[in-house]
Amino acid sequence: MTELVHLDVADGIATVTLDSPAKRNALSSQLVGELAAHLRTAAGDDSVRAVVLTHTGRVFCSGADLADPAPGGPREGMRRMVAVLRTVLTMAKPVVARVDGAVRAGGLGLLGACDVVLASASSSFAFTEVRLGLAPAIISLTTEGRMTPRAVSRYYLTGETFDAAAARSAGLVSSALDDTEALDTELETVVRALRRCSPQGLAETKAIASRDTLAALEGGVEEMTALSARLFDSEEAREGMLSFLEKRPARWAL
Repeated sequence: MTELVHLDVADGIATVTLDSPAKRNALSSQLVGELAAHLRTAAGDDSVRAVVLTHTGRVFCSGADLADPAPGGPREGMRRMVAVLRTVLTMAKPVVARVDGAVRAGGLGLLGACDVVLASASSSFAFTEVRLGLAPAIISLTTEGRMTPRAVSRYYLTGETFDAAAARSAGLVSSALDDTEALDTELETVVRALRRCSPQGLAETKAIASRDTLAALEGGVEEMTALSARLFDSEEAREGMLSFLEKRPARWAL
């Protein structure tokens, strides 16, 4: 089986790369499993000072793989995704997301768990769940607290696509860069700064910076998992996912 997520460790930085461009780095059971394993490896490696989460292709992550439902059903898929988000939030090393493409749905949940998010101008973002008869339930636990209330209402409710500058204004992105070259320059600036920090200092400071997001995840996971499972089992969601796979408007679209 071809590996969909790669791990490379060099000069104190663990680079975790989503590499399933043909499927738009969708959160298949294989990709989520490999991502979780590589994050755990990086977390346990004393030589690693920080983690960079990046991607190949024009899509950072398109969200759940609707064409490849998780074994065990939606609840099991959500359980595995929550475990990944928890790992990102609780590992003692900062996680920096490098985004140079589209991010949709569950991919935004990953960004919400990361400590620093850098995005190029070619990046785009959308909470697409509402257009499929779903809600951004699980991913709200890592994104709602990062964003302004007005941005949450607009982008959760409309499902519209917004750019890196809007994502930065909303609080979802740390820095919006002009192009890929500027993105990589900013990434090197952040990584260089992290290399100068003490492991203990990073671990304790990250715990402070992440505590509200982690508390939201732990406090809301049962409620949001139940909501998401109920919606996935609904007639509207079945129509929404079918319309997505068939590349047509859902029957409720006006």
